[in-house]
Amino acid sequence: MVKEVFSDDKLDKAAMMLKAIAHPVRISILCLLKNGEKLNVTEIFTKLNMGQSKVSHHLGILKTHNVLCASREGKNTFYWMKHESVGKIIDCLRECACNN
Repeated sequence: MVKEVFSDDKLDKAAMMLKAIAHPVRISILCLLKNGEKLNVTEIFTKLNMGQSKVSHHLGILKTHNVLCASREGKNTFYWMKHESVGKIIDCLRECACNN
C-alpha cells in the first residue's frame, strides 16, 4: 500500500515536485541540468533559444518546488538539480515519449 511507503506529507511533496516538472519548458531545463550540470540563466536561455524572462520564470518555479538549487556568484545565478534522481525521471519521460 502507498501509505506504507510514503507519509501524507511526503506524498504531497512528491506530487508538488511532479507538478512543477510537468511543463515542456521545465522538462527542457532539466534535460540541460541532468548530468550534474551547473548553468547560469544566460547559458540556459541561450541553449534553449528562449527569452530570458520566460526561462527565469520557469527556473523560479522549479526552485520554489525544491527541484533545483541556485547560488549567486557575482552577477550570475547558477542552477543545478537538487536531487540527481530527478534525472531518472527525465530519462523515463524521454523513453516513454519515444516509445509511443
